Amino acid sequence: MNNIVIITAALLGALAIILGAFGAHAFKKILSAEKLDSFEVGVRYQMYAAITLLVLGLNLSFDYQSERVACYLIIAGTFLFSGSIYFLSFAEYWKKNLKFLGPITPLGGLLMIMGWIAIMIRFL
Repeated sequence: MNNIVIITAALLGALAIILGAFGAHAFKKILSAEKLDSFEVGVRYQMYAAITLLVLGLNLSFDYQSERVACYLIIAGTFLFSGSIYFLSFAEYWKKNLKFLGPITPLGGLLMIMGWIAIMIRFL
């Protein structure tokens, strides 16, 4: 489990840096300032998740269910939270109605919060 979490952390971190670089350069030309700000929030939270998963992967034994659940929740939450923000940021540019993704963003955030609570439960 440690390797899976660390590899996922590395993948999320690398993608956050790549997307952040595109956001700072290439996407500035095609996204409005408001959409670019939203995109950057997705990148930031993705990097927070990557760092969190890296710390968890390096420090936990994953002998407890709450440790595994925490990682699964943070990973799923990151994909839903950041992923929906990325797509919503580009909806106008792609001329697509992706408003159905709006409720997915807070659901992803809720899963990430639940992941942090699972970490807390593990240590209580």
